[in-house]
Amino acid sequence: MGGADSKGRSGEHRAYIGSFTSGGGRGVTIAAVDPKTGALTPLSVATAEDPSYLALARDTGVLYAVSETERGEVAAFRPTAGGLAPLGAPMRVGGSGPTHLSVAGRRLLTANYTSGSVSSLPLAADGRPGGPSHVLPHQGSGPDTGRQEGPHAHQVLPDPTGRWVLSVDLGTDSVRVCALDPATGALRVHTETVLRAGTGPRHLAFHPEGAVAYVLHELEPQVTVCRWNGASGRLEPVGEVPVASGGASGAVRAYPSAIVASPDGGFLWAAVRGADTLVTLSLADGPGKPRLTGAVDCGGAWPRDLAVDPSGNRLYAANERSGDVTWFEVDPLTGQPHRAGSLAVPAAACVVLG
Repeated sequence: MGGADSKGRSGEHRAYIGSFTSGGGRGVTIAAVDPKTGALTPLSVATAEDPSYLALARDTGVLYAVSETERGEVAAFRPTAGGLAPLGAPMRVGGSGPTHLSVAGRRLLTANYTSGSVSSLPLAADGRPGGPSHVLPHQGSGPDTGRQEGPHAHQVLPDPTGRWVLSVDLGTDSVRVCALDPATGALRVHTETVLRAGTGPRHLAFHPEGAVAYVLHELEPQVTVCRWNGASGRLEPVGEVPVASGGASGAVRAYPSAIVASPDGGFLWAAVRGADTLVTLSLADGPGKPRLTGAVDCGGAWPRDLAVDPSGNRLYAANERSGDVTWFEVDPLTGQPHRAGSLAVPAAACVVLG
């Protein structure tokens, strides 16, 4: 979810936290990360409108933020010793309600939830985004008429080989595998993997070895396990694993939001809203056989995002409704998180370590 390591360009460990300004958030909060304890100390705030998702470029160190608004924009910032310096004015993405973004080579990709599309923007040498070079509209719908009346792209990311771009669509119950033209930035659908109807796929994470992907569903507390063939660009579902909301009342509906894999490939963690839990799945039986082993309280309410530090020793949960980022120490043998502290961040939506 972040850069190649856990140090910013200034040499110190940092966390970048996006928040909903429409819900009382401050924009992008920059916090120092204690390398020994993982504790967060706020440093400064950068202005952005509803920056619900952030991405840190590995090569340039530039931080990107979507504005999840009807207008649909991305902003770019260069980390400095004093905080974040804007790289020009925010740029329109050609879609509305962008909820996710990622960097693929010299392109910035956004998943536009409201308009049900994916955008590809060119990046200058300094990391500054230009106008959208290509917008790929999704087509389709699902059985949940309240949430799936049309396409709702929720995530877009490159695969581990860098050859393909995958877009996860909650509205169409599918994942599209696209080819990205490196010269023009045009996206072309290569294959579309159809998942079980009504499950509402939201986010996907790859196993570190690269041959397995895990799709987390928002409308049902499930993870679909998929084989991934980076040579052919094929995503093949092979099974489902429930994400139980341990400790929650059966009357509380669960809305899973984020999934991450440990850097050593031993565990998966998922954040589940409603139940307000962090769920641990062991991969001791192999990458294709996740096994639910436990759930703990997320430390707040409505965990919208989840990040793991490069060591795999800590997890950070952005709890939107309680307005905090809570960090957890991870048991190296069991993968179970243990709450270690929290930082107040109103309307917290996303956390990226950099």
